[in-house]
Amino acid sequence: MNNTTKGSTSKIGILGGTFNPVHLGHLILAQNAIERYELSRILFVPCANPPHKDNSSLLSATHRIAMLQAATEDDPRFEISDVETARKGPSYTVDTISELKAAYPDASFYFIIGSDTLTELHLWKDIYRLLTMCTFITFSRYGFDVRTITPESLHLDAPWPERLLKEAATLHMIDISSSEIRHRVAEGMSIRYLVPQAVGMYITEHHLYGG
Repeated sequence: MNNTTKGSTSKIGILGGTFNPVHLGHLILAQNAIERYELSRILFVPCANPPHKDNSSLLSATHRIAMLQAATEDDPRFEISDVETARKGPSYTVDTISELKAAYPDASFYFIIGSDTLTELHLWKDIYRLLTMCTFITFSRYGFDVRTITPESLHLDAPWPERLLKEAATLHMIDISSSEIRHRVAEGMSIRYLVPQAVGMYITEHHLYGG
């Protein structure tokens, strides 16, 4: 795991989330970002306490990081950062990027989001400061085609709506969600082909999600 203590002269993609659990959709999204934007690597950043989500079903950071390690260990382009789980309090992206910029002063950061998140950015803490700190790259999620999003729907001052939409792409849209996986495990249904085999084994071995 990366402990965010070294510098870098690279283009780094940041993929944050609960990863509860990590699934193949996350990995495909990361690969799409690397290929389309010529990134050197992806930092997976599991959040500690997301301020805009229901945390009642959130596993411990220990389990979520272990599953991320199992999912990414054979791909040198993928790393895990504990920048948020090691920090107390809510996980605000502006604080995370500030910490990563201090740790990697020569790197350019590309924050990866789904199209369903794009229309919510105006609600994020210190969003205008955050927009100057990294480049947001948006990928269409299943059911949220980025091509249907208008600048007006982003509720941000110019020139940010146009800049954000310019960095949006429609590539592989994978209809997989962590909530679906949790439900299938709880119901005794198979999650094969939805998560990496190592993640499925970890869930079974540790009796996670009511399985």
